[in-house]
Amino acid sequence: MDTISVDPQEKIRHHLNALFGAYFALPRSTTFSYSRRTGRIKSFSFDNQLAGTLRTDGGIALTLSGAETLMKNPLFKANCVVPVEEAVPFVSEGRSLFCKHVKWCGSNVKVGSDVVVIDDDGKILAVGRARIASNMMKGFDSGVAVRVRQGIKSGTSIEGFV
Repeated sequence: MDTISVDPQEKIRHHLNALFGAYFALPRSTTFSYSRRTGRIKSFSFDNQLAGTLRTDGGIALTLSGAETLMKNPLFKANCVVPVEEAVPFVSEGRSLFCKHVKWCGSNVKVGSDVVVIDDDGKILAVGRARIASNMMKGFDSGVAVRVRQGIKSGTSIEGFV
């Protein structure tokens, strides 16, 4: 059976567009790493900094540097969550964001989608995965809204959560 080769730049661009609901132009410096066993794209980098890893469920696990590049598109803010001021130090250390600490939530946040936690000024605090949909985040007083994978002060990722 013949395999259909797809340009990796185009594949990642379409993947990002489908997941985050905005048109992204990837930098020319985008590089890809491939699985030795399957030959599929495993991760991609912008300017030699890891930007994201492809998940087995079809999602993309963003890194802080990947989020920084994607935030240049104004439509990407629909994938962001803003915490109240009191929660900012905890989230930036890599701690989870709870529902009662959500100030604002973008319309494109769905259960299981990757989100970027930003402050009121639009500065990136952390990246993580939404545990609850955007229309319900502010409605609950308890429970985790975003499970943070990487905060700007922690710089480390949670074991087994990618």
